[in-house]
Amino acid sequence: MDNNLIKTEIKDHVAVVTMDAPPVNAQSREFVEEFISVFDELNETPTVRVIVLTGRGKIFSAGADIKSRGKVGAVPGDTYRHLRRTREVGFCIMESNKPVIAAVNGPALGAGMGLAICSDIILASDNAVFGLPEIDIGLMGGVRHTMRLIPHSLTRRMVLSGYRVPAAELYRRGIIEVCVPLEQLMDEAMKIANEIARKSPAALRLAKRAINTVETMSLKDGYRFEQNLTVEMTQHEDSKEAMRAFLEKREPVFKDSL
Repeated sequence: MDNNLIKTEIKDHVAVVTMDAPPVNAQSREFVEEFISVFDELNETPTVRVIVLTGRGKIFSAGADIKSRGKVGAVPGDTYRHLRRTREVGFCIMESNKPVIAAVNGPALGAGMGLAICSDIILASDNAVFGLPEIDIGLMGGVRHTMRLIPHSLTRRMVLSGYRVPAAELYRRGIIEVCVPLEQLMDEAMKIANEIARKSPAALRLAKRAINTVETMSLKDGYRFEQNLTVEMTQHEDSKEAMRAFLEKREPVFKDSL
């Protein structure tokens, strides 16, 4: 995989993906295309069970690269290609077979906040803020994703005023899992990642599918969908190994598999 703007390190079934586009990890066309490519490849890498997403430097991601935005639309069809890329950079996280942990190491703004809230689990350093500054720069965006996690009034305050929410406030509201000093952030992220990485790859894949699918389903239909996945899981060798390990009071040994 290309690792120019998006760096990847894999160890003990955990892939640490670091956005490395100084000075603010702004999302240019090249950034977005490489980001999607990295996540697509990790999605089919059998040895990877969990992904941790973070940023290099003092900022997680300041969002869209405004300097390069002026070029959008110069060629017929380019506007819609740009919009499609912008959508997919978030969905490649949500649709990944692998759980994604966002370790937000500083401001996450606009499309940068979008990367965090598309992740499965969100941790942040106490210097981080989350914001939608589009109202201040003549743009719109991020509302629907934000509404999935953030309450009615706060979402509207962020969209209408550009208010940047401190990580401590989101932690107090139960929206993010952890808010710690910056030097502790990756340790906390890796602690959760390693805990998840000990689970069956097959079970993680099905659990991620369940989470993504039942969110928009009715209670009865969602539960039925989960039951069908349970039936599918019990036919997998990892399910049998988990049950044997439980009865034998030992740690299960799962095979790397897609």
